[in-house]
Amino acid sequence: MAKEKTDADIAASPNPADLKREALKQVLPEAISEGKVDIEALKRALGEDFVIDGGERYRLDWVGKSEAYKVLQTPTTATLRPRRDQSVNFDTASHVFIEGENLESLKVLQKAYFGKVKLIYIDPPYNTGNDNFVYPDRFQESKEDYLKRVNELDDDGALMREGFFRKNSRESGHYHSNWLSMMLPRLYIARNLLHEQGVIFVSCDDNEVYNLRCLMNEIFGEENFVAQLVWKARKFTDTRAVTNVSTDHEYLLCYSRQSEFSFYGLDRDESKFSNPDEDPRGPWMSRSMLGLATREQRPNLYYSIVDPDSGREFPAPEDRGWRYSKNRMKTMIQEGRVLFPKSESGRPREKKFRSEMQQDRISFPSIIQNVHTSDGTAEVRELLGQQIFDFPKPVELLKTLVQQALPEEGIALDFFAGSGTTMEAVLRQNAEDNGNRRCILVQLPEPLDTDNVEFSDIAQVARTRIRAVIEDLKATDDLASPFPEDEGFKAYTLAPSNFKQWRGEAIESADDLAEQVKLFMSAEKDGADTEAVLYELLLKLGYELTASVETIEVNSHPVHSVDEGRLLLLLEGFAESMIEPLIERKPEQIVALDSIFEDSDPLKSNLSLQCRDADIRFVCI
Repeated sequence: MAKEKTDADIAASPNPADLKREALKQVLPEAISEGKVDIEALKRALGEDFVIDGGERYRLDWVGKSEAYKVLQTPTTATLRPRRDQSVNFDTASHVFIEGENLESLKVLQKAYFGKVKLIYIDPPYNTGNDNFVYPDRFQESKEDYLKRVNELDDDGALMREGFFRKNSRESGHYHSNWLSMMLPRLYIARNLLHEQGVIFVSCDDNEVYNLRCLMNEIFGEENFVAQLVWKARKFTDTRAVTNVSTDHEYLLCYSRQSEFSFYGLDRDESKFSNPDEDPRGPWMSRSMLGLATREQRPNLYYSIVDPDSGREFPAPEDRGWRYSKNRMKTMIQEGRVLFPKSESGRPREKKFRSEMQQDRISFPSIIQNVHTSDGTAEVRELLGQQIFDFPKPVELLKTLVQQALPEEGIALDFFAGSGTTMEAVLRQNAEDNGNRRCILVQLPEPLDTDNVEFSDIAQVARTRIRAVIEDLKATDDLASPFPEDEGFKAYTLAPSNFKQWRGEAIESADDLAEQVKLFMSAEKDGADTEAVLYELLLKLGYELTASVETIEVNSHPVHSVDEGRLLLLLEGFAESMIEPLIERKPEQIVALDSIFEDSDPLKSNLSLQCRDADIRFVCI
């Protein structure tokens, strides 16, 4: 039977705690009693040895941690409003740019993108003592009302730099705590968005790398730690260092959603393979046959090898045995796989054939070199004609991460987008290898210095940069295939919901109740833009921001067809003559605004009943 939903089912973003409880219920139903966790039942199910009952334990704690979890678990009613005026090829674009506070934006994205993102890269504030990053993280009221109340908007409604971005100085008593409280809810939702084969990279430096690794162990699981990459960011030594030690590096902490993840690897250097002796087994290279085990660990690997032609004996070194057992070595000598030296100081080496290499690729090194911060600065200057940021990440660094974690297709997300380097990396990598990767950027409109006459905020910089990259790629001839003319990005702005929110806490009398009921004669706010309502419903129904949307006419009324007709949205009028042709289209779901029925309950009931008979889910809002 078709199921009928109410507007309450899609009113707010999912609560991560509810998602966890539902997951626990699926795995251990006996641990849930009357909708709550039965701790004793959970202990019985897991075994007493796996449960900690208070006392001392190893964990990361800080002032404000409990409050950070409350912030995480507070749903949002916000939405993303489409901005065609800021987009490039809105109707056909496969990439998304979101202007807005990133925690709220992540909550809005959670239902539509849960478990779908294969690569997350973020470059959060490094907590150097000069960062303005302490976000208020409270949006129970509209963002505009909140900002005005705390004097963070000026008279024209522009976001002021101080206030919303409060400096987290080293003199603060909660210096590290503030940073951790900011990061926790964002990383937690990021994990929810990761695909089961997904991975997250977080840039940081020595200021917070220890705390960040402890925090990510807690959120992602220590078993899902992949690597702590070291990036040699500085090209030249810093002679200004007070300690006379030039800090030339930064870190990239890498965690996976599940422990099976591995890097794609690098191309093997086949220039070392040749066939000077015309061996019928093909090209080969020589490699050492020394092992790593000590005599105490593997005494059987300490023996002498004898050259069958010269009778010369080669004992194993005192500190390292051979790579292979004695019997295996004997077989290799018989098969002509051991090269004996002619010099007195040489050692036998193995003849390794290219055709027998089990892997075509080699491991990715933990140290990233030959790409520097100065490269990123030059790239932004070349695209935009000015130096706006001091330390933007270079495109080549992000392309490297894309190549390793997203080799062909999938969604990449960056919710500290800055100047938009991640999307440029995805666009250029797609152009180079004809990949099918998609990218989502989230960036708060943080104001720039007032003397910049061209750009008012960072989000504007990022959009301008991406447009410039698209134009550059369209003009480039030597690509894997011509850059698609209809490619671009869909721009959205974080905004209050287009639907009215029931304020039960404001009802103190019968008159208050009557007023609330009167306000809810229609669910949508007065003057709500139809396209904005459309995309809010898509998100809250679990559809991606790039879902295909086509507006069709059914008996002279507009109907929005989504995902090749699987979903039909009725937002702008309705007539009984529409029911039969709508049912004949056989959608999986029909969603309608209650206001289109103009208080005609029989008309609404008729559509609902016919949907039920046709096994079509019907939702009236």
